[in-house]
Amino acid sequence: MNISVKRSNNDEAQIYNVELENVTLLAVLNHIKTKLDPTLTYSHGCRSGVCGSCAVRVNGREQLMCEYKPGEGDVIEPIRNVRVIRDLVVDSSIVEHFNRAATAWSEGSHEGKVSEEDASRIETQSDCILCTLCYSACPVYAVNPDFIGPFALTRVWRYVNDVREESSAAKIASVQTNGIWDCTLCGECVPVCPQNIAPKQDITMLRMKSAMMGYQDPNAAMAFGGGLSF
Repeated sequence: MNISVKRSNNDEAQIYNVELENVTLLAVLNHIKTKLDPTLTYSHGCRSGVCGSCAVRVNGREQLMCEYKPGEGDVIEPIRNVRVIRDLVVDSSIVEHFNRAATAWSEGSHEGKVSEEDASRIETQSDCILCTLCYSACPVYAVNPDFIGPFALTRVWRYVNDVREESSAAKIASVQTNGIWDCTLCGECVPVCPQNIAPKQDITMLRMKSAMMGYQDPNAAMAFGGGLSF
């Protein structure tokens, strides 16, 4: 089996021939690293699809190396919209940056029991592993590098939708600029999520919640006279 890996030293793909079958891409790269080319550089951690550190693109689609099984002619490259450190290793500080921009964490919660129904409403979003595959798949960054992005916005919805959260209004306010209205709702983030989270749906719900709180799409306002009242 021949696979190509984009290398950062010359920005070109290097072809490796590997005689392995029915194994993960991570196993293939480990074989290349130990048997063929010790200079190949990539990231991994848990090897079980939980930590998200082995995110890459395969044939133009985002994948986790520990879950994807490669085939003949596959082309492996680093995820998009982020600085490449070396080969398939990227600067992951964007996770902290965008989570901070969106205050995507609990800032205080009410004490008390949570019903099964209430817990189920935030269960899916709580499964986010911050792998950044949705971030890589998002086309908005081509025009707006400050876009808060799908993984941070879906985490905001997780806390806004939590009955215990005390700062829901502040979180809604934090995603009005470079946030929910900048998303094109293209849905590219949905099929690449290894946890079956649908950021597009969560962003739509954040828009609805924002409208209920008196916010509006600034682009729509400009289209109808710049938001002026008559």
